[in-house]
Amino acid sequence: MDISLQGRAALITGGSDGLGKGMAIRFAASGADVAILARDPDKLEAARADIADAGSGKVAMLSCDLLDAAATNAAFADAEEALGKIDILVNNAGTSRAGPFEDITDDEWAEDLELKLMAAIRLCRAALPGMKSRQWGRIINVLNIGAKAPRPVGAPTAVSRAAGLALTKVLAGDGAPHNVLVNALMVGLIKSGQWERAHENSGSNDSYDVFVQNMSDDRGIPLGRIGETEEFSNIACFLASDQAGYITGTSINVDGGASPVV
Repeated sequence: MDISLQGRAALITGGSDGLGKGMAIRFAASGADVAILARDPDKLEAARADIADAGSGKVAMLSCDLLDAAATNAAFADAEEALGKIDILVNNAGTSRAGPFEDITDDEWAEDLELKLMAAIRLCRAALPGMKSRQWGRIINVLNIGAKAPRPVGAPTAVSRAAGLALTKVLAGDGAPHNVLVNALMVGLIKSGQWERAHENSGSNDSYDVFVQNMSDDRGIPLGRIGETEEFSNIACFLASDQAGYITGTSINVDGGASPVV
């Protein structure tokens, strides 16, 4: 199946590395104009070059801290101005903070919810009017399989991601009459920047490939391996396309079968 995003414009948060950059490259290769949003200008510039090499459309980069509400709203306006419109919004930014429940402070709870939930809410609120007026839109919320089946030490991430799952369902109902489709992708173990950094910080003498294979073995992933960024990006590209025109209000586990919940 030939998936085309020709004529579409996408904004991807957390787009300077890992899954965000992978999706941006895949979208650009499929014909979309792409804007990436992240904090680090140097990483954004490096990603911009790789994305531009993948396609022939416009590529915009926006340095923004999503914990800042005013900066988030301004960044969306800048993305819209740079690309002319935003047809596809991918809420991908976030960390995997987790730990013993009693040790999580109010400030840590507030920051996690601000980054993973409120930032997505603000960007959806900014994107929806244009999508509705054009009678075409796609919103993809990148969450985590812990939102459906949280581990005992999964907070605060599992809680904020579960809220993102509820947000997905609410927005799907709101957008459906206007052909604005909203879905969630539930991430399992997939190769990305965070695991490269974990390998570097681990002090392990193992290669990166051995390191991630050991993680796969420890988690008991049924497919027996960690996922590739390209595999995740392909699914995101499908959901962003016309070919996914009858899919909304759902979540898809991209986890090699790891989640006990469908």
